[in-house]
Amino acid sequence: MGVENSEAWQALKSHCQQGVGDVHLKTLFEDCGRANSFSIELDELFLDFSKNRITEETIGLLVSLAKQQELPEWINRLLTGDNVNDTEDRPAMHSALRASGADVEGEALNVQAEIGVQFDKMEHIVNKIRSGQWRGYSGKPITDVVNIGVGGSDLGPLMVTHALQTINSPINLHFISSIDGTQTSNLLKSLNRETTLFVLASKSFTTIDTLSNAETARDWLEEAISDSKTLLSQHFLGVSTKPDMMTKWGIPEENQLLFWDWVGGRYSMWSVIGLPIALKVGMSGFKEMLAGAHLMDHHFGTAELNKNIPVLMGLIDVWNINFLNIQAKAILPYDARLKYLPSYFEQLVMESNGKSVNRSGEKVSYKTCPILWGEVGPNAQHAFYQLLHQGTQPVMCDFIAPIERDDFDRNSVSDKDGSLRNQHELAMANCFAQSRVLMLGDAAIPDSIKEKFNSPFKHYPGNQPSNTILLKTISPKTLGMLVALYEHKTFVESVIWEINPFDQWGVELGKLIAKEAHAAIKGDESICTFDSSTQNLIKRLVK
Repeated sequence: MGVENSEAWQALKSHCQQGVGDVHLKTLFEDCGRANSFSIELDELFLDFSKNRITEETIGLLVSLAKQQELPEWINRLLTGDNVNDTEDRPAMHSALRASGADVEGEALNVQAEIGVQFDKMEHIVNKIRSGQWRGYSGKPITDVVNIGVGGSDLGPLMVTHALQTINSPINLHFISSIDGTQTSNLLKSLNRETTLFVLASKSFTTIDTLSNAETARDWLEEAISDSKTLLSQHFLGVSTKPDMMTKWGIPEENQLLFWDWVGGRYSMWSVIGLPIALKVGMSGFKEMLAGAHLMDHHFGTAELNKNIPVLMGLIDVWNINFLNIQAKAILPYDARLKYLPSYFEQLVMESNGKSVNRSGEKVSYKTCPILWGEVGPNAQHAFYQLLHQGTQPVMCDFIAPIERDDFDRNSVSDKDGSLRNQHELAMANCFAQSRVLMLGDAAIPDSIKEKFNSPFKHYPGNQPSNTILLKTISPKTLGMLVALYEHKTFVESVIWEINPFDQWGVELGKLIAKEAHAAIKGDESICTFDSSTQNLIKRLVK
């Protein structure tokens, strides 16, 4: 029996059909205490989930569904290192990477020593580079580090280093992920060979995109460095699960950082893949990020289900998707430093839960993942918010913003007239106003100007559900908490839907077919095995 036929699922379906699914949010907010009842705080993170079409009864029924699906047992299995990735027969121990030996049991405890070895090696490399002791072929200290990776080897470090851009660093960080060559060639024009270090980050060390860009970087360096040993030892670092592959490529052992196959690519920024983060904020800042994530891990593993932030967010998403039929979600950060957060969450959520079969390999009959997208709020307001306010389909939204901006003083930014703080307050005002209008619709319009909106073209239905997540500041700690929250929320949904969120066979197939197509383009394989459309496209390219 699938989850959709279970007693708890059917109870939620009945609850929805009995009127809760049709109630408007403005009606629910006739309860003056609603905001307090449907919000929760953990350290420097605050979640307001009151703007969802839920009642206390809804939460109770969702918690019953979670218990039926044995969510507490699954949480324990995840955090202790059990083999929750059953299609690949291995654990998913990203939470073990940030435990530092505390509050951890089982296999997750057993791997703490080897994690410590790699973090110690990373700290030595980070300190050497940041202090100017790592020198290029001409003896000049390294000033620029280029991370070459794709997917999880790029998105996490890129997102975090951009978010922490106001923290001063002695190193200039750059990222290359695109395979088309444009990004690489444009960047290399601006760099100095004498002072540039490349980080080749790839879990498998076979990814075409990454290796292709790495070869281009090596060719660029060879124009000035004739000694290949010097080139590789002083201008390349490798980060991978495959030391033999790194050695084969030419990276010496002392320049290699290792992680393990139980670290999923989209969860790998907590491992040595986070090297660029540590280069940006120092190893102490990197450990602060791990500590923030561990704080959320501990909460996830110990808090009651109805007071558990990742559990509540995951269950509410299930309610919205499977019972209110809302199939899209927007991630809306109100701070430009969080520009890459939507892209990071797109991979985390859709690569994890974009599945159509359950853990038994049977096709599911219910939706398992929303289509996720997003943009920095002020930009999005002048783009796709039109659809959110007046479109024909419902969309759930997550608004994310920092309460404080302590970076102005920290970086000696002149703000004597308070203009920068006023800008921050204006951004926050927009954040709060947009979620209010999405909730209330026309009811949010003040009486004094309602007459101006008396037109079908100016009608706002509202009733769009949303969460608001407030961080005290944007810091390594709060970013750690935030990302861990979304990781665990995604896991909660997978447990309810009975799917494995830790494999990505669709991604693997795309890589395989791309290799075949590339061989055909190079003339190493006949194109006759391809469909007529692909044959014509290859012929046009070859011509």
